[in-house]
Parts: sequence; structure tokens; C-alpha cells
Amino acid sequence: MKIIKKLCGFIVALSCVVVVAGCAQRQQENIPQYDTINVVENFVIDENSVPIFPKKAALTTDTAQRFSIELPKRCTVDWDNQTVVSVVPEEPIEIVRLGVGDALPDLQVTDYEFEQLTVKEALDKLLEGTDISVIEDGELTETISGSITAGNLSDSVELMAKMGRAYYSYDAVNAEIHLDHRAKWMIKMPKNESIIMALLDAMHGADVRNLLVDWQDKTMVFEGNYQTEREVSKIISDIASKKYMIAWDIDVYRVYPRTDNPIIWMNLLPAFGDKNIKMSIPGVVGRALVVSPEINTKTLQEFLSQQSNVVLISQGTFVIPNGWQSRFDIGQCSKEDRLETDLVIGATGTYGDYGGKNKIDAKIVLRTSNGELSSFNIPSDVGDNYVIIGIPTHSFVTTPETLISPFAELVVFMSPRIISIVDAAKMPMGSDIPLVGDALRDFLGADTQGL
Repeated sequence: MKIIKKLCGFIVALSCVVVVAGCAQRQQENIPQYDTINVVENFVIDENSVPIFPKKAALTTDTAQRFSIELPKRCTVDWDNQTVVSVVPEEPIEIVRLGVGDALPDLQVTDYEFEQLTVKEALDKLLEGTDISVIEDGELTETISGSITAGNLSDSVELMAKMGRAYYSYDAVNAEIHLDHRAKWMIKMPKNESIIMALLDAMHGADVRNLLVDWQDKTMVFEGNYQTEREVSKIISDIASKKYMIAWDIDVYRVYPRTDNPIIWMNLLPAFGDKNIKMSIPGVVGRALVVSPEINTKTLQEFLSQQSNVVLISQGTFVIPNGWQSRFDIGQCSKEDRLETDLVIGATGTYGDYGGKNKIDAKIVLRTSNGELSSFNIPSDVGDNYVIIGIPTHSFVTTPETLISPFAELVVFMSPRIISIVDAAKMPMGSDIPLVGDALRDFLGADTQGL
């Protein structure tokens, strides 16, 4: 009996253990299982949690900020179809002021004098006895003096506004002349995109930034003050008077040597022949080589790949009127964010007579946010290319230490082009066909005799 009682007790105890274990197992089944648990700033993050992010300021996102319609036009080079010299027809560039309002009443002004008055004061005095009022939409403090012997009201108001570097518009419904120190204009641009890019680059060079470009109808809208209008008018006048534009197509590479040795640039001579390397120009940092068309992006990369890994950092083009200057921002056309994207390539160029020969006389400047890195004065023939070598990647490193090899360097390949602007009636036959060989020499010889 005792054995039976003990056995029964053991069975009951075992049953209780099984029941408890079963309850514990069911309870454990209700608990989510996590493979990993991450703790970030005292928050437990797992696959079932809702991410919590800090509130951001109301700023345009970076990708939206960098959106630009002109970047595909500026940051793409078709090296397989590059034309060293192209001919485009001359087209007018027109600037029109927007928001001029209604026409002023047809009134005559005679024997009117004003001295040391603001534009508003002079107009108030002129319009005494009429129902026209003058309103300043922007503060105008400059004073004017002069006299009007005879003329109509519209010409008189225009004259006084210009003297005070102001702009006016007339609201006929309310009989109000509005004065402001700023205005808005529209430029009707030519159809040729190279000339449009030159105009945009020149506008950027004049620090006119608030540009609205309609690439479909080829118009540009900007706003500014009297000084802005003068700068832009000068740009348009200069571009309209130029016979040539100079364009540069650019590739920018970072070169990583495969060994603990720098690139042996002297190997260019046996690789391509000394006749294909025409000039060597040292800079404060780096060296510029003037090379023949035999050394192009393809052959240069083939040469570099024998000693190193070559990464294309940036590619693009920029255009300047003959004798002007402009710049190429590597970061604007960079493939990704890199150390070198702070670099700006500036260029000033003139095409024409150079000691009795027709050459492109250019100054190329490399700048970063810390100032000028190096510069090169480069005279070259049409068809020549530039290769800038020996710019250490460490020039762009801002930390005390880096993983980048001390022998890594920046290589810039630049290929200048000439855009000849001619009267539409004088366009050469077959001008849509690239000029090469004898046809190119004949055209350049005939077109530059008067330079």
C-alpha cells in the first residue's frame, strides 16, 4: 500500500510538473522571438518596432536641391561624336523688361526743372494738378537734378526713373505710378544650346543667380537692380558681337597606382611618341601637357590602366565667349561625393592671332574653397588636347590621416572646341558636317584673316 501511495503521489507530482511546463510553454509561445536587438540612443529597435526619427528643419531635401534641367546638357560629353570646329548661324539675343504695366496718359511736359529731389519727389512735383499718384514699392534715396524742355509724360517719367536708377510701372485703373529699385526681365535666347550655355555661364560669372530658364521656348527670366541690368546688357552685347565661342569638354579622373609607386608619366613618350606631346607646362602644383588628338580619353585611360586603377569622378562641358572667362564645378557634375568635388576649373580663353598663328590662348586655373591650387597658361592649336597631371589627391584631404595612397592623383583631360558664329546667309555649304582635314584648315584660314 505504501508503495502504491508513493507511486500515486509521484504520478500526481509529475502531472503538476507537466501542467506547469505546458502553461510555461504556452506562455512562452505568446512572447515574440527576436533574432537581434539593437539599442540606438536608449531606444530598443527591432523588426516589429516603429522607427522614431528626430524632427528635421523645413529645408529642401538634398536630392531636390540638386535637381537641374541643365545638368544633363552640361554634364554629358559625347566623345565619339566630338566636333573640334562647328559653325552656327548668328541669331539675335533680345532683352525685354517685364511688368511695365499700362501706357501712361498722353500728356505733354514743358519747361520742367528739378534739383536734388528723389524720383518720387520729382514726379510728385511734375504731376501736381493731375489725378495720378506716385507710390514707392521699394526705398529710393538717390536724388536727381535736371530739366525737361519739352516731351511727353512717358519719356519724362522714363528719364527721371533712369536718372534715379529706379523702375516704374503704371496702373491705369487706380491711376498710380509704382516705383521700385528692382525689376524683372526676359531674355529671348538663340536656339543653339552651346550659345545658351555660354550665356548662362556668363550670367553666373556676373553673379546673377536667380535665373529661370525655359528650355522649350528658349527664354530666360531674371530679376535684379540697375547694376544687374547693366551687367546683363553688357553680356548680351558682347556675346552678340563675338565671332567665336570656345568650349571645353572635360573628364576628371582619380588615379590609384596598383603598387606603392607613383604613375611613371615619362612612359607617355614611348607609348605615344614625342611628336604627340607638344608642350609641358609646370604649375605651382601639377603639370599641364599639350597633346595631339592621338591622346584622347580612350587612349589616355588605356595608358593609365596599365599602371593604375582609374575612376571617372566628373565629366562635363562649359562654353565661353571669345575673350571671356568661366568655370566648371566638378562637384556639380560629379558621379558621387568625393574629396575632389570641391575643385573648380576656371578658364579664360581667346581664339585668334597668336604671333602670326591662329591659336587658342587659354589660362586654366584650379581652385578649391581654400583658394587657388595651381594655374597654367596654355597656347594650343585647334584640335590639341590638354592633360593636367601630378595633382595629389592628398591636396583635397582635410583630416590628419587618411586611407588614400600618397601616390593617388587627380588627372584632368580637357579638349577645347571652337564654335564659329557666322551670318546665316554666309553659312558654308554642308555646315552640318563636321569640318576636318583640309576643309578645316581652309575654313580656319579664310575665316581668321581679318583677326
